[in-house]
Amino acid sequence: MAAFFSNLVQFRGLYQMILVLGIGGSFPYGFHISVINYPSVHIRKFINETWIERHGSPLHPETIMLLWSFIVSVYGIGGLLGSLFCTYVTTKYRKKKCQIFTNLIMLAAALFMAFSKTAKSFEMILVGRLLYGIGSGFSMYIHPQYVGEISPKKLRGFANSTVSVFLTLGKLTGQVVGLREILGSEAMWPWLLASSGLSALVQLVTLPFFPDSPSYLLIQKGNEEACRKAIRKLWGEGDHQAEIDDIMKEKGAMGSTKTLRVLEVIKEPSLRWQLYFMMTVMTTLQLSGINAIYFYSFEVFHTAKFEEYLIPYASLGIGLCECLSSILCSSLIDRFGRKVLLWTGYTLMSSVLALLTMTLSLQHRFFWMHYFSIILIFLFVVFYGSGPSGASVAVMVEIFSQSYRPSAFLIIGCINWMGLFVLGVIFPLLVDNLGPFCFLIFLAILALSAIFIYLYLPETKGKSIMEIKAEFNKLNFGKKETSFTENNFPKEQLACTKL
Repeated sequence: MAAFFSNLVQFRGLYQMILVLGIGGSFPYGFHISVINYPSVHIRKFINETWIERHGSPLHPETIMLLWSFIVSVYGIGGLLGSLFCTYVTTKYRKKKCQIFTNLIMLAAALFMAFSKTAKSFEMILVGRLLYGIGSGFSMYIHPQYVGEISPKKLRGFANSTVSVFLTLGKLTGQVVGLREILGSEAMWPWLLASSGLSALVQLVTLPFFPDSPSYLLIQKGNEEACRKAIRKLWGEGDHQAEIDDIMKEKGAMGSTKTLRVLEVIKEPSLRWQLYFMMTVMTTLQLSGINAIYFYSFEVFHTAKFEEYLIPYASLGIGLCECLSSILCSSLIDRFGRKVLLWTGYTLMSSVLALLTMTLSLQHRFFWMHYFSIILIFLFVVFYGSGPSGASVAVMVEIFSQSYRPSAFLIIGCINWMGLFVLGVIFPLLVDNLGPFCFLIFLAILALSAIFIYLYLPETKGKSIMEIKAEFNKLNFGKKETSFTENNFPKEQLACTKL
């Protein structure tokens, strides 16, 4: 216990910055995924009333549904646009300045949402939702990289896993404030959609007091004194020379290469296996079945004879379960490692999906099956949150060096936002045609990913970026790894001088 509090005091600057980055980073992303479902009835009614007031006749129900679907999906389009432009902007203006600018986009979006009803303009909701997407695209690009760069090796797994903690906390917060007793009523829904502006305001006010990442200051700016000052502010007083040496080694390795563009990263032979794992982890995260679980939870609660007014609270329990299990992941990741949490999580999740497919198929024949289904839903969320949810982010940050990370995260962002959009379109069709058997698709993806991760992914826990590169060189070059580095230069040419 004494060691815990000593660690807390020493790294208080780091923990404070992790909090500030999370509040304006992945928190809004999770919030806007969950909160939009609650005012759907009120917004569709508002669209129709606005149209009648303008044109004197109501809209066709299918047209209303089309406009509503576009309001929901434009968030993904905005996120994709934000991800595409973020690489160039952050490379030119640095992550901290770009994240501050992102908060201004979020505040503008909140104003559009807050005054849409007063202005009698459903178009303002559309614009606000698009701006929220652009802001979230920037935040989800910057947050994981920034939080990974400010952390020492021994806390890097914990810091990276907080991205999923704040994401699930955002989803949970959206569920809570979306309740009709809080902001989910017909009178308050504009303020519900505008409420995430508070998190942007908090970060806008506090982030300027924190430093840029030490690796950015030393590698990009070449400012050793600023790097040391940032380390002292984030990590406290102490001997951090070993960490600085690791950054210098990375800088030395980067001396013979430039920051690669996306196509160059894709073509680079030394990054083949990193890209394989990135694609696997990101695709599995999107197609794990977590969205299907949330969808089917409503049906299961209905079948279990839950009162209609109790179902939002029961679903809130699932969100709380995911949030708590993500917090659990942050305490487990530096103990068990990323690889173990990923493959065991995938395996346990696929096992639960097999059982859930069976119980959902039989729940109309056996009255007790729906109670078993509820237990399995909560188990699935626990296994997802305590394993793949946090470990995925950690792996994707750690397997790329700073010169490749911007382009790699652009690819990740495109996969994420396109996957979110495509899944939103395809998933309802899967449910209509396959029913509970749609889980078998997710089960197969999880099982294959578990085998691939178990067999090939190197463990990144406690390793410097140069040590991780050496592990991947064995996969990328095989026997040639002893003679060539990731840039295909002899290792002796890349020797670095310590500070």
